[in-house]
Amino acid sequence: MAAPAPVVLTKDSVAERMLVFQRSVGGWPKAVNGQKVSYEHPLTAAEKASTRKDAGKDDATIDNNATTREIRYLLAAAQRTGNTAYRSAAENGIRYLLKMQYPNGGFPQYYPDHSLYRHQITYNDNAMIRSLLVLRDLVEQKGDFTLVDRALVPQAKLAVERGVDCILKTQYVQNGKLTAWCAQHDEKTLQPAKARAFELASLSGDETVEIVKFLMGVDNPTPEVRKAIDSAVAWLNAVKMPNQAVKDIADPKQPTGRDRVIVAEAGSTLWARFYDLESNKPIYVGRNSEKKNTLAEIENERRAGYLYVGTWPEKLLTKDYPAWQQKWEKGSSKL
Repeated sequence: MAAPAPVVLTKDSVAERMLVFQRSVGGWPKAVNGQKVSYEHPLTAAEKASTRKDAGKDDATIDNNATTREIRYLLAAAQRTGNTAYRSAAENGIRYLLKMQYPNGGFPQYYPDHSLYRHQITYNDNAMIRSLLVLRDLVEQKGDFTLVDRALVPQAKLAVERGVDCILKTQYVQNGKLTAWCAQHDEKTLQPAKARAFELASLSGDETVEIVKFLMGVDNPTPEVRKAIDSAVAWLNAVKMPNQAVKDIADPKQPTGRDRVIVAEAGSTLWARFYDLESNKPIYVGRNSEKKNTLAEIENERRAGYLYVGTWPEKLLTKDYPAWQQKWEKGSSKL
């Protein structure tokens, strides 16, 4: 009887590069030597060897979609190709998320590097929420997550429960009333915390949106979860900036050759990225860490290069929240 033909695994070029960049701790870096990690370009033999030597570095992170994007891509590649190396790498990425989570449910921006502000609970750029979404998809066995070792499911379930608890506990209470969240919170006190010089402790008109959307994905939400959602939505409605729009314009007089301005525009609505913790007024902060009342008061480099205003909550308020209300209106909590 002839021996069975050997199984030849199909390879995915992007997934192969992801394997090269994965750190020993299980996560991935967002940048190497100041250059953003990209999986679109082939690596030379020397680049592969050099990158593999960096496996022990402590630069793994969940910032800028790092680690969560690799987990999702690798599972999809494993599904397409049958290559178990991709599944194993994704599972190690999931173990990294479980390992980095604090006992209180929060996620730092980096692990194991806790220097600077990297140790803080990080909602900034939706880092923690993306991590929780990966874990929740595993718990719910969505899509390619059916490939993952089932032994990880109970751990992921506990991590998601802790994450929800952390979200509820970090929602800022202002004069006895629940409001929103900061882009980052102290991992011990759970209070809003400063990150970069221009990112002061404040309430976020951006990150709050994805936090609320995550909470709206909780099945059979408790009264506490419902109250958190309703309160955050009420706050977003209270702090909106009606009849205003933001425009990018060319301006040769500026150091960057361009500018970003807020103008009057009927029917348009903006929200600030940062709101004062006590007054709920929009604040604009440059690299000198000084609060300003208008976008025009901060330096052009930050004004034109960082989004201090946007329309982030618009779809949440007009479509997502009303649909969620209709679904759960029978048990809706009262503020």
